[in-house]
Amino acid sequence: MNALARPLGDLGRATLGAFAGVGYAAMLLLEACYYVFAGWRIGQPVRIAAVARQMREIGANALPIVALLGFTVGLMLGIQFIASLSEFGAQSQVVVAVAKSVTREFGALITAILVAGRSGSALAARIGSMSVSQEVDALAVIGIEPVRYLVAPALVAMLVMLPALTIFANAVAIFGAALYSAPALNVTPTAYLLQTMSLLSTGDLWQGLSKSVVFAVLITLIGVSTGFSVSGGAEGVGRATTRSVVLSICWIIVVDMVFSFFLNR
Repeated sequence: MNALARPLGDLGRATLGAFAGVGYAAMLLLEACYYVFAGWRIGQPVRIAAVARQMREIGANALPIVALLGFTVGLMLGIQFIASLSEFGAQSQVVVAVAKSVTREFGALITAILVAGRSGSALAARIGSMSVSQEVDALAVIGIEPVRYLVAPALVAMLVMLPALTIFANAVAIFGAALYSAPALNVTPTAYLLQTMSLLSTGDLWQGLSKSVVFAVLITLIGVSTGFSVSGGAEGVGRATTRSVVLSICWIIVVDMVFSFFLNR
């Protein structure tokens, strides 16, 4: 009986812990939104300088690696679609296939995974280090709300910069696909890009951008919630950083699947 009850007990505790984590992240989101929109009324405004600093760290500093990965993904899609569609004599459909795949799916997904590994882990490590050194408690003691100071600027910056990075990744990926696919289609890269612009609709762009907004909220909440729950010193900070990256990527992929199912039916 004990051998049967022990796994069930572990499963129950894990389930309760998961629900508690979701509830804690939801409370952080509500509190951060409160300070963004009404913090100035109680003397706890979200500083523009703090938001700008987070925007630089999340967005501007990530431009080189986003450009590299976006260009590589565009080349990869061009290679794969040329090879696959040529078997059916449908090489002319490469343009629309690449354009819609990038704008609807790969641009937002690759960018979100990159930002989760880069900025989400940085949020978890920063807040985790402050938690184990009792700096978070010190902020509360001197009258600074930790959520207003640590969470709200990161949330605003992520909501602004992740869609912007997604648009940038879309453009670079399509350009990379054009460099490979245009010679295979016997057209110039300029003609390829013009045809891409004519085939894309605002719905294609908004589908990817809507995903990026949800991804931004997920990455921020997972990073800060794991950071605030750190215990066990430096080793705990390392575990929290790894956990934030793994959870962020898992949730990004699951949410992306849900979006794709409902938006493409």
